[in-house]
Amino acid sequence: MGGNSPRFETDQQAPDLSAMLARLAREMRVCCVDRWTVIGSAAAKLIGADVSVADIDLLVSRHDADALIARWATHRQVVEPRDSDGLFRSQFARFNFFAWTVEVMGDMELHGEGGWQTVRVADIIDMDLGDISVPVPSLAEQIRLFESFGRAKDLRRAAILRALPRG
Repeated sequence: MGGNSPRFETDQQAPDLSAMLARLAREMRVCCVDRWTVIGSAAAKLIGADVSVADIDLLVSRHDADALIARWATHRQVVEPRDSDGLFRSQFARFNFFAWTVEVMGDMELHGEGGWQTVRVADIIDMDLGDISVPVPSLAEQIRLFESFGRAKDLRRAAILRALPRG
């Protein structure tokens, strides 16, 4: 584990979303001890939502966030801490792989009426991407998460997900 950098540099072209998620899943299997999941627009896109994906959000444990920060150090983008108006906090890091921005959130918390609460995903499904699967929240769980975040962009995504056929 340690400082081993992923072998993303060997390709010349940026992979599409599915290929990038498959690469990340392989890395996560090597590096992470705890259950992790893709959240946000990338997860919504994987289950069929017509949304644009600006970055890939990975919800992990604090321990696994620290491991990923060490492993992907050469890809880390230095950013000022942001708190989304005090809405979120986590062991946060942003990385650049090709044209993709990957954000790691370890032990993410959401601030609401009851104070800080750990963001938990109760129902995770595995989406098959060729020879590997990528964990994402179920449709109902993604809707719940987006609605709990409460920002305009999250509420729009929740509405798009609600319109998807269930089956």
